[in-house]
Amino acid sequence: MKKLLLIVALLVGTGQLQNSFAQVNVAINIGNQPIWGPTGYDYVDYYYLPDLDIYYYVPQQQWIYAEGGRWITAPVLPPRYRNYDLYGMHKVVINEPKPYLRNQTYRTKYAQFKGRHDQQPIRDSRDSKYFVINDHPQHGKAGGNNRGNKPVNGRASGQPGRNAAPQGRDNQAGRPGQGSDRGPR
Repeated sequence: MKKLLLIVALLVGTGQLQNSFAQVNVAINIGNQPIWGPTGYDYVDYYYLPDLDIYYYVPQQQWIYAEGGRWITAPVLPPRYRNYDLYGMHKVVINEPKPYLRNQTYRTKYAQFKGRHDQQPIRDSRDSKYFVINDHPQHGKAGGNNRGNKPVNGRASGQPGRNAAPQGRDNQAGRPGQGSDRGPR
């Protein structure tokens, strides 16, 4: 009888252990985040930029903005946004599908972040986990100097880059992008 109870206890314990392993799901997309995105996020779907009331979708490196009552998706920022400092303005990470379809909710919820310059951009981080981002000044190095590129006309100065989007459930974060005339990374 004791052996039977021991066997049952082991089987139940093993099954619970397997269930706990199966429930672990880790998603990381640091390498896709733009260097103008904020540090502190291992995963980002969208960035919401309250100052501009626009979104950046990190997985596709696409900007999403309203124009003429419709949502437009584009690989580059439209000219009216290109002179903004993406490195300095506050970004909110949103990890929900198509947050722009609930734009009024996000606009109201994050209005207090307009005009804030309180996040460290990935570009300025010395954390080696960000060195995988192609446009990071330390890309491919264990150490090095910070070139301090700032976006100009929707691109990182001196080199083209990509844009990113936020991640997580209404968290604040950013993603790195990649080079080509697609806006800042």
